[in-house]
Amino acid sequence: MNSYFWSLCTQFFTTGSFGSISLTNFLVNLAFVWIIIHFFYFRKSYRRDFYFTFMLIGITIYFLVYFMLFVLEDLKAKTGIGIGIGLFGIFSIMRYRTDAMPVREMTYLFSIICLSVINALSATISIYEQLLPNLLILLAIWVCEAFLMRSQVSSKLVQYDRIELIKPERRQELIDDLTERTGLDITKVYVGSIDLLRDMAMLKVYYRSHNDNASSDVNNQIKITRQEWEDVKET
Repeated sequence: MNSYFWSLCTQFFTTGSFGSISLTNFLVNLAFVWIIIHFFYFRKSYRRDFYFTFMLIGITIYFLVYFMLFVLEDLKAKTGIGIGIGLFGIFSIMRYRTDAMPVREMTYLFSIICLSVINALSATISIYEQLLPNLLILLAIWVCEAFLMRSQVSSKLVQYDRIELIKPERRQELIDDLTERTGLDITKVYVGSIDLLRDMAMLKVYYRSHNDNASSDVNNQIKITRQEWEDVKET
């Protein structure tokens, strides 16, 4: 039974409609997608849910494009615009039917989808021509992560109690107090809503991030839910 199964798999990937180099293309796509997710994204984010999502999307997008362009002979004339509409639909579903995805995760998702589409379309070119765009994308991600993302500015919402320091003329005292109490390298502060009854103010604090956890979901949050606000008031 096992030998029969493996013989079918061998014929499936090396003969027939798939072509003689489809297995190589798929393995190249799988390898580069895994390298991007494991060595660049996951080492800073530690999000296993996105790790799972990115890997499966990279695999499924590859087979979707490959089947539509090279296997379904009768639909070849219709698949060009169909792929474009399909990819647009994928992003629309992720944008409107799910929770908001951070910008970094969305960028990695778009890169993985583009990489999978490129590799699926590379069935008619040589392996060297296929490796070139993969290596260039990998290099671009490495440069961005190693240099552009090394020291970035993140933000947090802070509920602040010393409202006498929120006056414009005492802004430096406010920054010094926040720096001492939070330990963050704060660069600027914006004052939001003010509650004079409770002597509280909502501040948006910008600070320099020098660690690998700068892309955490808590950072760069621009609003809090009603439940989170109730929890803050209760404490």
